[in-house]
Amino acid sequence: MGEAVARNKKAFHDYEILEKLEAGIVLQGSEVKAIRQGRVNLKDSFVKIIKGEAFLLNAHISHLSTANLNFAPNERAPRKLLLHVKQLRKWDMKVAKDGLTIVPLAIYFNAKNLAKVEIALARGKNEHDKRESLKEKDAQREAQTAMKNHAYKE
Repeated sequence: MGEAVARNKKAFHDYEILEKLEAGIVLQGSEVKAIRQGRVNLKDSFVKIIKGEAFLLNAHISHLSTANLNFAPNERAPRKLLLHVKQLRKWDMKVAKDGLTIVPLAIYFNAKNLAKVEIALARGKNEHDKRESLKEKDAQREAQTAMKNHAYKE
């Protein structure tokens, strides 16, 4: 995976990530330049499989002020994701059977300079699990700080 242009930090807080996958994304006009400039927000976005095709819904890609004003794509338009049919069917069955969700984790450019979306099969966390993961994160941060401070004293 290349350097992420945008990350969905909320997904790691709200969901337990089970599987990850890289998907291509169909973009229009100036959207690629907008993504390069980091003008993308994945906060409340999700992936839905409609008629055997995956779509990224509710992702916000701002249009550029330098782009043609006559062609301004809808900033929250559904964007098609490019996946292998076999993988699509497998994940579609898991979503239908187990009540899982597909969420985007990041948008980045790969080595061939193509825009890619890292998507994940996820299970929603309940409030208790969210608090537990926050406690674990705090404990880990405190332990690292203590180790760092201890190393400086010696």
